[in-house]
Formats: sequence, C-alpha cells, structure tokens
Amino acid sequence: MIIVTGGAGFIGSNIVKALNERQHRDIVVVDDLSDGTKFVNLVDCEIMDYLDIDEFLKAIIGDTLSTPDIIFHNGACSSTTEQNGKYMLQNNFTMSKELLHFCNRRKVPLIYASSAAVYGDSGNFAEDSQSESPLNIYGYSKLLFDRYVRAHANEYSTQVVGLRYFNVYGPREQHKKNMASVAYHHHMQVQRGENPRLFGEYDGCEAGLQKRDFIHVDDIVEANLWFFQHPEVSGTFNVGTGRAEPFIEIAAAVISFYGKGKIEFVEFPELLKGSYQSYTCADISKLRDAGFDHEFKTVAQGVRAYMEWLNR
Repeated sequence: MIIVTGGAGFIGSNIVKALNERQHRDIVVVDDLSDGTKFVNLVDCEIMDYLDIDEFLKAIIGDTLSTPDIIFHNGACSSTTEQNGKYMLQNNFTMSKELLHFCNRRKVPLIYASSAAVYGDSGNFAEDSQSESPLNIYGYSKLLFDRYVRAHANEYSTQVVGLRYFNVYGPREQHKKNMASVAYHHHMQVQRGENPRLFGEYDGCEAGLQKRDFIHVDDIVEANLWFFQHPEVSGTFNVGTGRAEPFIEIAAAVISFYGKGKIEFVEFPELLKGSYQSYTCADISKLRDAGFDHEFKTVAQGVRAYMEWLNR
C-alpha cells in the first residue's frame, strides 16, 4: 500500500498518475476535498481508497493506520500569501511532525515536499542553514519542519527525504487559482482573448526579467519515484533544473504555441513587496551526487508540453 497525502492536489495527483503508469494500484489518497473541484485530478487515476485528512490524522496519532510501504507527503497549505500563521503551522509543521513520528515507529519510508521558499532572498540555494532566509510564513513553515527533520536525523529507523521544490508548473494545477503557475495564467489569458501579463520593474529587475528556476511537474515526479526506488538514500535535496530563466520566456513560449498575443506589463503589486523572490536557481549538486541523473526540461520544452496537454 502506498499513501499519497495531498493526492488530489497538483503534485500529489501527478505522483498518483505516474504510480499507475508503473502498475501501482494499491494507492490510498489523503486530502481535504472541501474544494470539490479537485476531484478532476483523480478521475483518470486508479486508487484503492480515499481518506479525509482529519480521518488520516486521527489514525496516525492513534497509531491505528495499517502500515504502508511508503508515504509521499505532499499535503500542505501552499499559498505563499496566506498570513494566518497558526493555520499554516498546523498544516505544514504539526501534521508533518506527527507523520514523521508514525513513519519512524513503523519503519515506513517518508518522502515529503519542502520548498525553495525556505531560501527567501538569501541569493544562495544550497541545502545548508546559512542559505535559509524565508520571506513569508509559508516558507518558514517548510523550513521549520526541515530543521526538525535535520535535528533528529540520527534517530530515524527508515528513509526520510525532503524535496525542496522550486517553481513547479504543469498539468493538474487548475484548482490552485491565483497560486497556479504563470504558464497556466498565460494560457487562460490567451484563451480569453487577452495578452499574457507579467509584473513590471521591481527589485532591480527590468519588466518581466525576474528569474526563477521553473521546473515541469513531470520532472518533480521523476525525482520522487527515484527516491522511492532508492530507499538507502535520505536527506534534504533541492529539486529544480539548476537554471534560472526569466518570466518573459514563459510568456514567449505561450505566445509561440498559440501564434498570437503580445506581452503586457502590470505594476508590481504592493501585497508582494518584501515577500517575493525575484531570483531562484537550485544548486542541484547534492541531488546529482546522490545519483539522480534525469535530464530536466527547459522552459521552452516544458511550457510547450504543458500547452499541448491543456489543449487535448
């Protein structure tokens, strides 16, 4: 039995689909479907069971859950603009701790989602404490759990892997609304007959030239499944492409795919000032040293593949 928390969400549902393609059907999805629109992410997936997050949390705290083969933990509040710190820490830290304790008791491998948001504006993106400087409560909640895992690393009886995802885009993210990727928003803008819009000048960057390490969700899934196949490897790892590409390249790829539109720039929003990463670029040397040699898609390749998926 394989458990995927956040299994109806963006990355979780892509993991479920990829597991199906590898002939795994004994999958239990854990999620909160208060947003019922997320069901569409699982329609073409085969799962054995579904558990509501409250039911799941009660079972792991009470130690009544059947022992799974592995847990992929992607359930979290992923909104970088959420300001309710109590809610964020309950979802991203306290629940993750309970899950970690359960996995350690039962000797169950745990592969969990961290985030590049832990680095903030440090300008350094290596997996060490000197590089960690989150700009918002979301980034801090992820960092707090990473540090908890790090502090107790010598106590674990099983594989524990934290994957620091950089800027992920791709299929099954439509439910994220304003937190969906720029590629998805540009697609929707063109579908409405509008031009793709990007932020204007900010933080020393010219309009549209803020740079991020954009990674297609398929590449994220490949990393998860590689660690699944290598239970001897534990630790915290960046999962990005190792390339920083400007936002303007995403808009250009969408315009190229549809053959119409031109980029428009909007004033940088006050809400995001001081809590926005204008530059990210994963240091993936630790991931490569572990043996993961997968070739990541470029923005041009990944966005085209995504637009093709959206237009099926």
